[in-house]
Amino acid sequence: MSRSIPEILRAEVAKRAGHRCEYCRRPESDSFIRFQSDHILSRKHGGKTTLQNLAFACPACNNCKGTDFGTVLRDEEIIIRIFNPRKQGWFEHFEVLEGEIIAKSEVGEATIKILKLNEISRILERLDLIAAGIYP
Repeated sequence: MSRSIPEILRAEVAKRAGHRCEYCRRPESDSFIRFQSDHILSRKHGGKTTLQNLAFACPACNNCKGTDFGTVLRDEEIIIRIFNPRKQGWFEHFEVLEGEIIAKSEVGEATIKILKLNEISRILERLDLIAAGIYP
């Protein structure tokens, strides 16, 4: 979480996201830790602190993402960008099946890999949220 993001901008990012992580869809209301405004393209790579370049992220997703914007899958020569919530629709790249987030595209596959979306603790957490009727 960057301390240089003004609170008013953080509030806009959260409101636009419906107070859900834009990467894993976890609701902020279920967390004891405040969600963060993530630079989709990090400042390290030239990203700006603008509404268009910020995503609302749970601490787990934001910590895994860091400054990453892509990864390699099978072909070590080709970099696949991870999901960009400003340019892509979540349900185009992912679906949820029994608490597991399933990739529907290479973008989804890359995102699941980088953000560790299907670690057992995260799947169990999603199952509880599904049972409570608050996920996805």
